[in-house]
Amino acid sequence: MGRVRLQFVRGVEVEFADREVAIGQVEGLAERGTRFPLVIFGPEGCGKTAWLKQTAEILRGAGYRVLYVNPNEELFEGAVRYTEDLAGLVEEVFRELVQYLGVARAITHLALAVADRALRKFARPRLAILIDDVFQAMGLDRAASYVKSALNLIEYPPSPYESMVIIIATSEGVSRRKIGRHRWAELRPMWNMSREGLRALYDALPGGKPDFDRVWRWTGGNPWLLARLYEAGWDVDIIIREVVEVKEITPSFVVRWRSYLERAVEDPEQLWSPDVPGKLVKELVERNLVAYNLYDRDQRLWVDQPPPEDDPELGIGKHVAWQTPMYRDAVRRALEEVGAA
Repeated sequence: MGRVRLQFVRGVEVEFADREVAIGQVEGLAERGTRFPLVIFGPEGCGKTAWLKQTAEILRGAGYRVLYVNPNEELFEGAVRYTEDLAGLVEEVFRELVQYLGVARAITHLALAVADRALRKFARPRLAILIDDVFQAMGLDRAASYVKSALNLIEYPPSPYESMVIIIATSEGVSRRKIGRHRWAELRPMWNMSREGLRALYDALPGGKPDFDRVWRWTGGNPWLLARLYEAGWDVDIIIREVVEVKEITPSFVVRWRSYLERAVEDPEQLWSPDVPGKLVKELVERNLVAYNLYDRDQRLWVDQPPPEDDPELGIGKHVAWQTPMYRDAVRRALEEVGAA
């Protein structure tokens, strides 16, 4: 099984690093298939896309016809990847869909449409459908029905198959709650990379850079933030200000929830307290600032290794964690600025 090579930042390609446990889990899926669609959720930028691309390579090597779709990519070549034995079918289905849906919506609907057609065309296939962050493209109100359609392909296929794997990746947020209301999927969380895995990416970056211990404390193992820091010339202040803007950590938000936020930046587990308003928790989850109601750290419940139960340095508690330390730092910065105003 080869390791895929991925563009990490402009001009720097890296080999898929770390995630040894996750690779073993995929090899298990290759042997038995998925009984339910497997929905993977986790912090923004934690490496779900890289893992899906490595998963495609593992399943291809195990004899699966593989289709990977990411509707959020700008170009068709990046949004849709497939093994050669699906090439004609993918092109045929896409041409049909694009006539009445347009390019963007056609890509969003492509994965399950190709899966249905492949089941009809090939005799007892081994089929893998990997779908990356499709809920963002289609809207969260349709997430549950999309998962149900995927389950129907597994349970009521138009013709028999030898084995099928359907994996859907999404960021932590309200999609988990919407899908979890029904027993239509198996939900599994993924966390940021291990210290060793992030170190491999850090070492691949050229030029001068801050001490790795500082980078680890800033990112908490989030590879997207590592790349963003490099692109920003390691200017942490710029990234924190970007987070404040993009996540809309506004003065009104800070003033409304100040006492709770002050406690949470010191210890995220404070948000687990029954006196914390549900509306605040909902807002923090919707903005992808915190992961709430974290799974038990039994490794069998996670994709790859779970986070620790208590890491004050990285802002991780048993039930609640900041998605990255930098998100916590952005909230802390907003608190300080509102206090000084």
